[in-house]
Amino acid sequence: MKMRLLGKTGLQVSEIGFGGEWLERHPEEESVELMRYASAQGINIIDCWMPDPKSRDIIGKAMQGCREKWIVQGHLGSTQQNGQYVRTREIGAVKTAFEDLLTRLRTDYIDLGMIHYVDTEEDWAAIQHSPYLDYVRELKEKGVIRHIGLSTHNPRIAQLAAKSGYVEMILFSVNPAFDMAPAGTDLDDLLSENYRYQDGLSGINPDRAALYRLCEEENVGITVMKGFAGGRLFDEKRSPFGVPLTPIQCIHYALTRPGVSSILCGYDSKEQVDEAVHYETATQAEKDYASILASAPFHASHGECTYCGHCKPCAAELDIAMINKFYDLASMQPAVPATVKSHYLLLDRHASECIACHACEPRCPFGVPIAERMRKAAELFGK
Repeated sequence: MKMRLLGKTGLQVSEIGFGGEWLERHPEEESVELMRYASAQGINIIDCWMPDPKSRDIIGKAMQGCREKWIVQGHLGSTQQNGQYVRTREIGAVKTAFEDLLTRLRTDYIDLGMIHYVDTEEDWAAIQHSPYLDYVRELKEKGVIRHIGLSTHNPRIAQLAAKSGYVEMILFSVNPAFDMAPAGTDLDDLLSENYRYQDGLSGINPDRAALYRLCEEENVGITVMKGFAGGRLFDEKRSPFGVPLTPIQCIHYALTRPGVSSILCGYDSKEQVDEAVHYETATQAEKDYASILASAPFHASHGECTYCGHCKPCAAELDIAMINKFYDLASMQPAVPATVKSHYLLLDRHASECIACHACEPRCPFGVPIAERMRKAAELFGK
């Protein structure tokens, strides 16, 4: 299992993670065993947004005796009231639910204390300088939560969080269906069975592209939720692209976004854990999402690099996808950010070493003029 640094938290997280919300579907001991099995496969990060006692008890029992092996995303503001999930900022309910989380998880700390589910600018504004945020900060100062995170489906809220200075990582919904929707499309519309993209739609939602760039620049790590769009992307009839993708392709898409450290998958069985973990040994052909999207009947993108790696191998041994990623991160800024330039300079080969043989270009599903982009990248980075 490969590990990735989760932004400025300094934590090393498995790039395949565990989304815990399906644990309560099964008998307790079965779910405890499933978590332990996932740990044995190298998975070390789990999200617990769920307020129900059963899910929390399962995670606590699974971590008993091996708490240090797990990095927990625990949410503040996810409560259970009269047997129902309620998101709240009411400080009494928030404290009670968080104390319950610690008790049921059998721990005295949470690695990533998540500001739970902020999807509107009004909600973001309301939590600033509030008793709720004071409580979050107090927990951080005491070491009860080690790092402050935030969960959202809204890229504009995620951008505000990344710029806040106190949010160190973000739990965000990432998959090609969400990324390639027109700007302003509502999440509920994307999940609708009847949603279809317009013919000729090109490129990524600019708000999402800006978020990924910003997180890379600010060193704010991203963990991914809804990477499979609830399984809809696996079904040709339900996929908004009109073609199915595989779990491996969806995982690869998420992990090739700038700033992303881990994708948190939901599991019903050990076989599903194995399927996700197979990503670590999958072939490039198995990971290839670009060919599918480029030929999908409800999507056509041309000229934009998606960092898929089809351009390999390079005669000059350039990592073309990474150079393109850093070029995209830097080219829309008034000046090249120092962090992006430093990451670029750490590459073994640089754009200036391109021999302009154009051998890579016929392999690109999206028709990217790679040699020209290498020339521009060399000019931009000065090496």
